Amino acid sequence: MNMERACVICSVNGIYKCPTCFIYYCSSKCCKKHRETGCEVYREQVIEQPQKSKESQKLAEEVSAERLQLLKNSDEVKQLLTNPHLRDLLVTIDKAENAEQIVQKAMLEPIFVEFADACIKAVEPEQDNT
Repeated sequence: MNMERACVICSVNGIYKCPTCFIYYCSSKCCKKHRETGCEVYREQVIEQPQKSKESQKLAEEVSAERLQLLKNSDEVKQLLTNPHLRDLLVTIDKAENAEQIVQKAMLEPIFVEFADACIKAVEPEQDNT
């Protein structure tokens, strides 16, 4: 396992990244525990790592157009999108100027976390084999 992407709470594969302190966590349970502890605890770890420019960091996090097409084939994503609350959240995020802050709040919603998990599984299917 790549230790740079290990969940700081339980040490399994971290697939989500905190938008405040940039640490990785693996689930909504670990995200909640991280939020209870606060980002200050983890800031030293981030400061010690070489800082990437925002542009290079954004490029590294982007998903290719081909992989995004995989979302169309995900029955799990399609099923989750039938939830009106989730659709409202996604529209709010899409229209927001402060989308990162809205996503951070949305990560406290179980349906949004489930949707994020389903999207990640769809575009990164090789992670399912771990």
